[in-house]
Amino acid sequence: MTMKNITVIGSGTMGNGIAHTFAQCGYKVNLVDISEAALQKAINTITKNLDRQVQKGTITEDVKNATLKNITSHTDITKAAPGSDLVVEAASENVDIKFRIFKQLDEICSPHTILASNTSSISITQIAAVTKRPDKVIGMHFMNPVPIMKLVEVIRGYSTSNEVCDLIMETSKKLNKIPVEVNDFPGFVANKILMPMINEAIITLNEGVAGVEEIDTVMKLGMAHPMGPLQLADFIGLDVCLNILRVLQDGFGNPKYAPCPLLVNMVTAGHLGVKSGKGFYDYSSGSKDLVLAERFRKNKVLV
Repeated sequence: MTMKNITVIGSGTMGNGIAHTFAQCGYKVNLVDISEAALQKAINTITKNLDRQVQKGTITEDVKNATLKNITSHTDITKAAPGSDLVVEAASENVDIKFRIFKQLDEICSPHTILASNTSSISITQIAAVTKRPDKVIGMHFMNPVPIMKLVEVIRGYSTSNEVCDLIMETSKKLNKIPVEVNDFPGFVANKILMPMINEAIITLNEGVAGVEEIDTVMKLGMAHPMGPLQLADFIGLDVCLNILRVLQDGFGNPKYAPCPLLVNMVTAGHLGVKSGKGFYDYSSGSKDLVLAERFRKNKVLV
């Protein structure tokens, strides 16, 4: 089977990055979101990122124009998804939302369509169980920023077929990514390791061992991390970190994954990091946001 037509559900940071990447590699992409405003914001973001690539000389103006031409935006999933060879869901990291989307996709998509989730922690086996095609459901966990980061975690659910797994591995390579096959455990590999580290950094701050910049400096200079764990948490989104930690805690039943009360309180207060203007750092002036964002791009930090 040759992949040609791709649908991406969700036009946020991950969704527009995934759409950008597929389109730049020559795939026809339907980008779906519930509002025209969200879709327009996504297209603007993709255009700016393509302009940056042109300025750096990594692509030509012709490639930029062809990439944008390959993307069609939709607010109606029933018109966008049915003819797709692959659907990649990149909606909110919420179990109920994902279950609802996959049930609908299973009903409207062709029998041959592969359904993938960009989930960073939720069980692919559970998602597949709400469909009548569990053998064709798989995880494709891209890293942020998607056009730059090379890794794709390919998560095999309990019923995912060998043929589907092999095809997604091969498709990821055609995107100039490096796919790594992992099994279906809470958090998979990336977040099973990353989130406890971030949580421990928050605990260290909460206990008064050191301040925010001191903790990040120790990890950057002492452990050669390109970005400190608290800065990274701000970029991921503190609400996303909290959701993943709760998935890990529920999935493993181990108190070591319990989110720090400081993280819970910050999310409750609406301090979610870069996207809300305030997290462990203050982004309200925009200056620190720009400095950290540039450092993020230069160092190609995994999220």
